[in-house]
Amino acid sequence: MAKSGSITASYEALPKLLKVILQLFFGGLIGGIYRIIRFFETKNVVTLIAGILCLFTGIGNGIAWIVDLITEIFGNRISVLAA
Repeated sequence: MAKSGSITASYEALPKLLKVILQLFFGGLIGGIYRIIRFFETKNVVTLIAGILCLFTGIGNGIAWIVDLITEIFGNRISVLAA
């Protein structure tokens, strides 16, 4: 889990419906930024690479958008490649 008071913890504390709506409209952008910020909190290099690929590649962005939407609906947080 993210540290209390961190940016990712603030996002995770949002209501589930709001996070799903945000994912529907801004999922690719949110997923990439979330993973990059998560890297600075956890220092996991895989998370940074996934965040950069999500932001700057079309395929990575599309796949991350779908995966993040599904994990938000069923798991209530972005969890794939966001350790």
